[in-house]
Amino acid sequence: MDSVTFDINDALKHYMSDPASIPTPEADGALADCENDPESLTDNAVVNGVLNPIVDAVAENPDAITRSHIFDSLQFLLKYTSFLSAHALSKVFDLITSGLATEADVIHHDLESDEQDLIAHHKQLLEMYGFLLQWTIAAVETKAAEKSSTTAPTRGRGKPKSKKDFGKDGTWDSSAQLETALSTMCKVLRLKLGKILLTTSERDTFISLLTRPVYMILESEQRVKSTSIRMHAFKVLCIAVKHHGHGYAAQISIVQNLTYFEHLSEPMAEFLHILAEQYDYPQLADEILRELSNKEFNSNDTKGPKSVSTFMIRLSELAPRLVIKQVTLLAKQLDSESYTLRCALIEVFGNMLAHLSKSDERGENHKTQMNAFFDVLEERFLDINPYCRCRTIQVYVKLCELDQKFPKRRQKAAELACRSLEDKSSHVRRNAIKLLGTLIRTHPFTALHGAQLARKDWQERLDKVDAELNSLKPPVDAPGLDGDKGNTTVDQGLLDDATQIESPRKQPAEMTDEEKAAAIQKAQEEAATSEAIEKLTLTKRYYTEALKFIDVLHEATGTICQLLGSRNKSEVIEAMDYFEIGDAYNIEQNKVGIRRMLRLIWTKGNSDEGKGVQAHLIECYKRLFFEAPDSFSPNDAANYIARNMISLTFGATPAELTSLEQLLSTMMKQGMIPELVIAKLWQVYGVQKREISRKQRRGAIIVLGMLATASPEIVVGEIETMLRTGLGTLGRADLQLAKYTCVALRRINPTGRQAKESTATFSRLPNDHAVLVRLAAITEVPTDSKDWYGVAEQAINAIYTLSRHPDVLCSEIIRRKTRAVFSRPSSRPSSRPGSRPTSRDEAQFAPSSASTVETGDGDPTIAGSQPVPSSPTTKKNKDNTVGLSQLLFIVGHVAIKQIVHLELCELDFKRRKQEKEKTMAATARSSLGASTSSRRSAPGAKGKSKVDDEGDELDLIGGTTEDDFTEAMAHIRERELLYGPTSLLALFGPMVSEICANNTTYRDRNLQQAATLCLAKLMCVSSEYCEANLPLLITIMERSPDATVRSNAVIALGDMAVCFNHLIDENTDFLYRRLADPEPMVKRTCLMTLTFLILAGQVKVKGQLGEMAKCLEDEDKRIADLARMFFTELSTKDNAVYNHFVDMFSLLSADRRIEEESFRRIVRFLLGFVEKDKHAKQLAEKLAARLARCDNERQWNDVAFALGLLQHKNEDITRLVAEGFKMVRAPA
Repeated sequence: MDSVTFDINDALKHYMSDPASIPTPEADGALADCENDPESLTDNAVVNGVLNPIVDAVAENPDAITRSHIFDSLQFLLKYTSFLSAHALSKVFDLITSGLATEADVIHHDLESDEQDLIAHHKQLLEMYGFLLQWTIAAVETKAAEKSSTTAPTRGRGKPKSKKDFGKDGTWDSSAQLETALSTMCKVLRLKLGKILLTTSERDTFISLLTRPVYMILESEQRVKSTSIRMHAFKVLCIAVKHHGHGYAAQISIVQNLTYFEHLSEPMAEFLHILAEQYDYPQLADEILRELSNKEFNSNDTKGPKSVSTFMIRLSELAPRLVIKQVTLLAKQLDSESYTLRCALIEVFGNMLAHLSKSDERGENHKTQMNAFFDVLEERFLDINPYCRCRTIQVYVKLCELDQKFPKRRQKAAELACRSLEDKSSHVRRNAIKLLGTLIRTHPFTALHGAQLARKDWQERLDKVDAELNSLKPPVDAPGLDGDKGNTTVDQGLLDDATQIESPRKQPAEMTDEEKAAAIQKAQEEAATSEAIEKLTLTKRYYTEALKFIDVLHEATGTICQLLGSRNKSEVIEAMDYFEIGDAYNIEQNKVGIRRMLRLIWTKGNSDEGKGVQAHLIECYKRLFFEAPDSFSPNDAANYIARNMISLTFGATPAELTSLEQLLSTMMKQGMIPELVIAKLWQVYGVQKREISRKQRRGAIIVLGMLATASPEIVVGEIETMLRTGLGTLGRADLQLAKYTCVALRRINPTGRQAKESTATFSRLPNDHAVLVRLAAITEVPTDSKDWYGVAEQAINAIYTLSRHPDVLCSEIIRRKTRAVFSRPSSRPSSRPGSRPTSRDEAQFAPSSASTVETGDGDPTIAGSQPVPSSPTTKKNKDNTVGLSQLLFIVGHVAIKQIVHLELCELDFKRRKQEKEKTMAATARSSLGASTSSRRSAPGAKGKSKVDDEGDELDLIGGTTEDDFTEAMAHIRERELLYGPTSLLALFGPMVSEICANNTTYRDRNLQQAATLCLAKLMCVSSEYCEANLPLLITIMERSPDATVRSNAVIALGDMAVCFNHLIDENTDFLYRRLADPEPMVKRTCLMTLTFLILAGQVKVKGQLGEMAKCLEDEDKRIADLARMFFTELSTKDNAVYNHFVDMFSLLSADRRIEEESFRRIVRFLLGFVEKDKHAKQLAEKLAARLARCDNERQWNDVAFALGLLQHKNEDITRLVAEGFKMVRAPA
């Protein structure tokens, strides 16, 4: 048979240009017929007819491949693989793989027996099989890529499969055959090919036949995912590189792969690791790292740097010893523009540090390397890119977890992390918080005193060590330890010379045994003292370092508290975790953060983010306060949790208590608070047999009241306990306890949102019920303590919540209080309680009348331990003043609660009417007469005829329209409460106005506070009364020397703006003026009030926003933050900042009191909200028109600065600004 003449170089040239162009003249006749109709090759019968004899021939002898008809037939089939069935291609693949394997065995045998004459023949066979195998694998991969779009190839399991590996649908999994082919390649590469392929070019050409398909296989992400195929491929490449000079070619291929195939980043690192570790060939990794260190990436190329970065990171994890050798070259890429590469190098350096910390070597070189890596990482805290700064911090987090602690570097890391908390990127801030938390968790100061980091304890230890050191150090003139210090100025060389000259002459006298013993003892004592000093000095350094670390944490805590208000929810969650960790290590400052966290219970989020923050807060608090140690019995655990819950109320502000209430009620709803804990709280509250801390008893009822918002049943069952304790003798002695008991009693009847969520129904109580009798009685407790006002407010609230006829009961309270105040024997009898007392308001009693101090357990006592001797008149006047203040407080509060009560009546009427209309349509057509008579009964509300007397009374008004009822209620509010002939409150209106107007006569500070508050509340009832007294209230707000009075007046005006908008709208200027109040409290109150009114659309803004803008630069940080929040919210409402900017700018620029820097910060902040280009252009045009009208340079600079911030792109404006300020002098 004809033997084929095969030249590998010629064949490769044709194959590389176009495989279809390879001539196959000797191909089987059946195949030649298919050349014009390749579709017929899909018929397996045709192909099998050709293939089966070839398979038999090659199986018999691998030399059969050299027969021209066999070789051409196979080449023909490979040219048309796209038409071949998977079955046929599988057969060809098997045939070539098994032929090559058999040939490898033959060659191995012949080389062993040194058959030199067959070498040329074997060379040709190897090249032919290698060429066909390369072509076949390319065809298989092309087919696999086509199939992967419909069916992903399954992973090879490592078991060799027969060529019948077909799925039920006829799909072919070639993984097993690929593995067999790769194993065969390894078999061939293990042969002594140097004896067969004599020249380097022959060897390289043949090796490329085997490696090229391997690289092709690796290009498929699906193939690389298969561990078995990946390892087989690596094996082929490793042998080729190690034994057959494939290193340089591999280097080029790997660098190209990293550039074009992202999925190969980690596998290539894995390959180089295997090559270095198992095949002892690190040179390739060195060369590749060297090449990458010099590589420059196009600024538009993101894929390349990303891929190289992943590769370097993975290699540094797998083979740090390879990377550390080239690290000086790689460090050049720290100057790369690609932040991805810089991030990678930061992580590589972290991996190098981890590697060095685990190595046994501890030489000077080792130390120098570690310091160099740390220096680079510390520099990168200030990298220009936030991702790099983040990565640096993340690397430090990993380093903290190592066994080696790096104490010196830790302190620096803590300081840098503390600085990073103020980074402009929220990702950096979040990671900085995480690093600080990790530094706390892994801190190195655990050797002597456990892990706690309370600063007070460490300071005490340091002071103690200092004292011990001072006691051990001997006096300066004492011999021994410090004796040589006195001679430090003497030339030591001179002394040595003198000694040497004298020493030969003097013979030391023999020491007696006693002298020897004494000398030894003295030396031992000195040595012991020296050792003790050394030990204490080291201990002192240890304590000092610990304190330095704690100080950094204290400094960081303040910033992290601010970050609890961040918009980035993950940052907020990280801050919460930090405070939880800090609490575990007893860092004092963290207590502040844990309290500050409470407000996060109000976090809103349109997605799951807001809920995520709330859930995380609850989890944190649960772990901190509601989980007892596992070793506790159920009873001890309940005691522990109850104590913790009570402790949360200690020292809490009203805002914190409100947040705590929301938190506890949410936890109660979720069933997180056991019944046993609630029972323990009641025990603490109700205990009578022994004296307990007032704070603790108050805390118990505060918490119970909070829990009752979620579950009113908690308080319903313990009403008797509350009446006996909080409204009994204990409550009278401790008014705060009484106040919180009133709050808890209110919870019996859920209102607002709680009412909708509650399933229990509550029927209001008659006025003779024990609860209401006690509530009324607690308002009449004779006391001059300021706590009384809180009790009275909550008692009246509770009455209006629980009573069926609260107005009747409150009228009775007012009558009794009025009698108590005015029916004194010395008082002039008068039908009007407004008759003016002349001597009872002496100014000197104002400060002492109600100024109280809190003793250790919260007992309010009159300030000053010794009572001031006073005449009976003085004492009586003081009592009168206090009594009148209390009376006015009750009157004002009842008036406000009555309005709310009327509104509730109206809502209740409407609700019942709707229900009635649904159920009984016929009743709705009842006569108008009944409804009218019923409506006429309403206006007597304060004259004690009750509107919503009973359900049956409301049944009578089925025909009343809702508008009629609303009108009736408005009439009661407007004309009857303060002006009705039988109204009780009407008697007090003129009297309150009189007291407020004559503040020189009624000079008592508390009386004026109560009177102003009462006046403000009465003004919210009736627009007529409001209009009559508005000038008086505004005067008080402007001129009162008392900041509390001014604050109350501001709040009142805000409420009136909602109630009677038409009256207040003209007077808003007076409100804005309070933004310049000298007292921060008033300024803050005013800012909050205006924020609410403007954002709720209750007042029209008429150019006064500039006053709000000034607050952005207020000295009080809380005011500045409030102003920022206001403008941020305002910016979401229809371009409001843009619309008002010119007015604000005019006002700010005209105010010479604002420094230029402050002005610029304000303008920069405001213009940050002008985002649309159209708006920027329009603003620029308006501002540019002012340049010509500027009177002085400062005004011109202000306008030019604003123009510089706007993206106007107007060349005329730019030119105008560039010309600068022009000053025109008038002729002399």
